[in-house]
Amino acid sequence: MKMDLDTLGILPPTHAPSDCEPTHAEIEQVLLDRLGRVRHELVKRDLAAVVLFDPAHVRYATGSRNMQVYSSRNPARYAFVPAEGPVVLFEFSGCEHLAKHLPTVDEIRPAKAISYYFNEKNTEAVTRAWADEITDLVRQCGGGQRIGIESATPEAAFMLQRNGFEVLDAQAPLELARAIKVPNEIKMIRSSLRAVEEGVHKLEMAIKPGMSENAVWSRLHQHIIETDADFVETRLMNSGPRTNPWFQECSGRIIQEGELVALDTDVVGRYGYYADFSRTFLCGDGQPSQAQKDLYAMAYEQIRTNMQNIRPGISFKEYAERAWQLPEAYKARRYFALAHGVGMNGEYPYIVHREDIDDKGYDGIIEPGMTLCVESFIGHEKGGEGVKLEEQLYVRDDGKVELLSDYPFDSRLLGYT
Repeated sequence: MKMDLDTLGILPPTHAPSDCEPTHAEIEQVLLDRLGRVRHELVKRDLAAVVLFDPAHVRYATGSRNMQVYSSRNPARYAFVPAEGPVVLFEFSGCEHLAKHLPTVDEIRPAKAISYYFNEKNTEAVTRAWADEITDLVRQCGGGQRIGIESATPEAAFMLQRNGFEVLDAQAPLELARAIKVPNEIKMIRSSLRAVEEGVHKLEMAIKPGMSENAVWSRLHQHIIETDADFVETRLMNSGPRTNPWFQECSGRIIQEGELVALDTDVVGRYGYYADFSRTFLCGDGQPSQAQKDLYAMAYEQIRTNMQNIRPGISFKEYAERAWQLPEAYKARRYFALAHGVGMNGEYPYIVHREDIDDKGYDGIIEPGMTLCVESFIGHEKGGEGVKLEEQLYVRDDGKVELLSDYPFDSRLLGYT
């Protein structure tokens, strides 16, 4: 069953090929536009350059992809992105050929892997040489004393400071660059979602009494690899009593007739873009219990209300104040966010519940160009099953809001069959 979007003032998802699959020329322009957004944020902060190690940041700024999961824990490839001047990609040994076609990369050099794993007692000397090379690049681009890094080693920051730099956190410029989507970037997101939706359908069809959670979840994993996705960030699928509290990843547990099965996709999909929506299913051919329908009705109403409140110009705190009010017995196990940004993975902004604003909230404005996920988890504080639902939306440049994710809700759990 699909949600009645007209009453919410939200545009429906599109499946038109021209809206869901960028051309080669569009892909190249997206790469250049993303780099332009990074440089714009550097200029705003008077940063001479950033050195990016996070593989999602490297891919956003340059379009370069290589061993993304491995690279997330090994500082063995990185990108030097100046506010003005040549972009240099430092690639893992033997991989220099992989990015030669990219219009965003001016030079490719072998990387200096700055970790104990690679260098043991030579780590300090290698990191010093790394910092000296970065220093030379900054000078070649006109100089400057302020440089940003994000997930490098502490020793890297110390060495840059030794060379006279003020070292700042590169997360802010990268997160804010990524938050606003450039033209045709949304086509990549839609492409990722359409592929993952097919995989979720295969997963749903595999939910039968006697199947293990792992076996069911593997249907999605196989499909996303077949459709040129990267990986799944989590294994968030569970069943029966493991649906509450949330954040219990799939296991060897055998799914039983009449149990709820809850899923959060968390797929880094086609073109490196996140497909992030959640559904809860009913195992078997029977009818749900009243308790199951009540849980589902609350989760459905929560995301429906909070989707309707997504509008350009509204502040994060105002959004939180307008949000659907959780019943008292469900507050303790509420999801950690009402909504969050999404692009190549979970991104800025992060909008918390009204109860959490003073403790961990921050304010900002929902802007055109943002893509956001609206979240719900409903689970009673005393236990029982839980329901997870989530939708992915796009705040368009014309001010309209478009639903990006397109997967039906369970009509039995909604009480329609």
